[in-house]
Amino acid sequence: MQEKRQSVLAALVVLALAVLLIVGGIVQGDPLRTLSKAIRVCLECIGIG
Repeated sequence: MQEKRQSVLAALVVLALAVLLIVGGIVQGDPLRTLSKAIRVCLECIGIG
């Protein structure tokens, strides 16, 4: 039973850390930066950019 609790606790800690990092990235504007880089790479691949 103790092993299951530790496993659940570890999963919750990892989930909380992931949510914290995602929110931090959104606050810093990373989604827009990532989207603009993806658009540039895509346009370069097809020869427009």
